[in-house]
Amino acid sequence: MTTAPDLPDILSTEFAEDPYPAYRIMRESAPLMWHEATQSYIVSRYEDVERVFKDREGQFTTDNYVWQIEPVHGRTILTLSGREHAVRRALVAPAFRGRDLQEKFLPVIEDNARSLIDGFRHQGSADLVTDFATRFPVNVIADMLGLDKADHGRFHRWYTSVIAFLGNLAGDPEVAAAGERTRVEFAEYMIPIIQHRRDHLGDDLLSTLCAAEVEGVRMSDEDIKAFCSLLLAAGGETTDKALASIFANLLAHPEQLQAVREDRDLIERAFVETLRYTPPVHMIMRQTAGEVGLSGGTVPPGATVTCLIGAANRDPERYREPDRFDIFRDDLTATTAFSAAADHLAFALGRHFCVGALLARAEVEIGVGQLLDAMPDMEFADGFRPTEQGVFTRGPQTLPVRFTPATH
Repeated sequence: MTTAPDLPDILSTEFAEDPYPAYRIMRESAPLMWHEATQSYIVSRYEDVERVFKDREGQFTTDNYVWQIEPVHGRTILTLSGREHAVRRALVAPAFRGRDLQEKFLPVIEDNARSLIDGFRHQGSADLVTDFATRFPVNVIADMLGLDKADHGRFHRWYTSVIAFLGNLAGDPEVAAAGERTRVEFAEYMIPIIQHRRDHLGDDLLSTLCAAEVEGVRMSDEDIKAFCSLLLAAGGETTDKALASIFANLLAHPEQLQAVREDRDLIERAFVETLRYTPPVHMIMRQTAGEVGLSGGTVPPGATVTCLIGAANRDPERYREPDRFDIFRDDLTATTAFSAAADHLAFALGRHFCVGALLARAEVEIGVGQLLDAMPDMEFADGFRPTEQGVFTRGPQTLPVRFTPATH
């Protein structure tokens, strides 16, 4: 077990500016590391993070979400295990795959992308983060749930507050208080809507959740509210960061951008390689059920394990030239990338694999395709070089581009 005093702390400014050199040192010389400030064991190698997520022996739980997530979302499927988790997941999962996704929600995604792009396609310049990425997934989720998009500003404020709470590794009391306030505000907003929707079912996702029944179990108002809260935060923040990162990566590699322009089937590969190279979520926690041996030592029972996705996804034991962005790499499989058989870690793995992975793929493929159509000669604004920000979630905060404005 190493404490690696020569490493920049994961809560430091130096680490936030560029965590990748620190990740390399961790993987090589401190693959299991005790971190005092977060009271957790940090793991950074692909084989270890994969093992924690897949958890075939039942050695890792999501009990950590009781303190990490419940204070802002309430009790969600993330905290549950066993039959309770399986039933709750079966209630919500159908909406995010198959016919529902194809028939009900693809038109919603297409309309939202088009209306946002119409706001800047004639201007010749845009910020892909503020004008598109931060707005698009939240608008899609609001429409899917049948909520009023006029409340977009509120939704965005809430999910930003929730993500700050989840990433509050340093324990800032103001961030914690804001997160807990958000839970109250969101409940006051959502519960009356849920109660009204139960009596006036429509064709939206909220109605589906109100009516869903599996093995005689239906979701309570609190269950539905908690899931909507989780959906807005997880579906908003992560897709927002992924969209911004895809364009940051492609614009920095013009030959790959050109290939994607010419063959839109490559958008999926660009998304998958972005999830590996610059994942939106850099760390996910689990808790040990008993003593567990991992690379570099042993973790005691009941301990928090911080899995560094950003480090594991660049492990040279798993990927060739991992620090190179390459949408054509042959050691990453696009066809399984949005299922629990994925060979990257950005959506986690195992029974807690991201329920919204296929929705994210649809949003990204449609959003990226429409942006490329609207801005066929898009490039970075003069002198701009993208930088990532964040520790828990990470991506560009701004992405100014210029292009020939549309004339019709």
